[in-house]
Amino acid sequence: MGRKIKSKKAKPKKKADMKAEASSPSNPAAASGPAKVWQPGVDALEEGEELQFDPEAYNYLRGFNIGWPCLSFDIVHDQLGLVRSEFPHTLYGVAGTQADKVSWNYIGVFKISNINGKKREPIPASTVDGDSDMDSENSDEEDEAVNEDTKPILHLKKVAHAGCVNRIRSMSQEPHLCATWGDTGHVQVWDFSSFLNSLAESGAGAHKEDDKIHNHTPVKIFGGHKDEGYAIDWSPLVTGRLLSGDCNKCIHLWEPTSGSWNVDKNPFVGHSASIEDLQWSPTEADIFASCSVDRTISIWDIRIGKKPCISVKAHSADVNVISWNRLASCMIASGCDDGSFSIRDLRLIKDDPLVAHFEYHKHPITSVEWSPHEASTLAVSSADHQLTIWDLSLERDAEEEAEFRAKMKEQANTPADLPPQLLFVHQGQKDLKELHWHPQIPGMILSTAADGFNMLMPSNIDKTIE
Repeated sequence: MGRKIKSKKAKPKKKADMKAEASSPSNPAAASGPAKVWQPGVDALEEGEELQFDPEAYNYLRGFNIGWPCLSFDIVHDQLGLVRSEFPHTLYGVAGTQADKVSWNYIGVFKISNINGKKREPIPASTVDGDSDMDSENSDEEDEAVNEDTKPILHLKKVAHAGCVNRIRSMSQEPHLCATWGDTGHVQVWDFSSFLNSLAESGAGAHKEDDKIHNHTPVKIFGGHKDEGYAIDWSPLVTGRLLSGDCNKCIHLWEPTSGSWNVDKNPFVGHSASIEDLQWSPTEADIFASCSVDRTISIWDIRIGKKPCISVKAHSADVNVISWNRLASCMIASGCDDGSFSIRDLRLIKDDPLVAHFEYHKHPITSVEWSPHEASTLAVSSADHQLTIWDLSLERDAEEEAEFRAKMKEQANTPADLPPQLLFVHQGQKDLKELHWHPQIPGMILSTAADGFNMLMPSNIDKTIE
């Protein structure tokens, strides 16, 4: 699958004549009828039209960036509270850049503070204070609409990285330790404790962005992979245990030693094409899953050799990403290059494990992740510029829909093919690459794309999370 961030100008499409007639002012009968639900990827915009989001749909929405676009990022666990529901919020993260020149790349270690209030008006990305690379074309009028006291504040440290960062992951047990996959073919582990401590001490009045790119030596570098890769995952059960998988079909196990890691030179092999993603089991310390361009998902046990215990054909094209549900550990989600994503029950892995299959997205799935707070909820991002949130516990209820429509001043006809499990659609980012739920702030999602990051809290998610 294509991983690198590319900026392509979208070509405008024309609506079918029937749709144009239905919405035309010259056809008052049609215009006065029930509103039509606009579907991205299905319905096109007329020339000169643009989408405007409904601010009531979000409890919070902000954009920010750290300079260059980032293919991958991770949220760093903090000590500010395990479950935080009240504003203002503070979060920490790490992200790896995709710069135009190899020598310009860095890892951004960042803190965003003063995430304040239930923000519902459309706010430009430049309103995140402290980022000199924000879009400067927004009007002064828009900027003035934001109270200075409620602006989120970005605090950023830049750490030099050799080459582009394909994937970055922070360890949940020791969040200051991060692993990166570089396009140079090297996997590195970094100790960012000094940078995180500095960020923790920075207040609202402190210097918010350090333009200097710091040279920092990684604590471990592994050059044993024969090709670059994207798959990497820390064990949630064994502190310091790490997996890295490459485009040459090999998976290496990292075991922590005193102050370092012992990387097994003999890789796990079994896939016939590039390893795309890895996930440790949330309940079994020695079990992990992998997915591949060979269209399969494999389950492995590190105690019994270097071959998979079982492999299943999961999709009809490359399997790009997987996510193992940490609240319902029998469930694993996978996203495909053809735009589909599936849910499987691992208890039925030898028979027919498919629980659900969705073909809503029309372009490759780039990220999928289960909610850390609600077992039936997951988020999906796609190359079709959409981030969608799904609740698998939802079913269509005609009676409830009729009651809801009766209460609405303006009715809307729901398309028959719109899945009832689709809870939320977020747009506005171009070429989405990765998303993560915040593990300590229920309902908050961060996403990265070619045009920067978004922080979002959909207004209908907090109602489903207890």
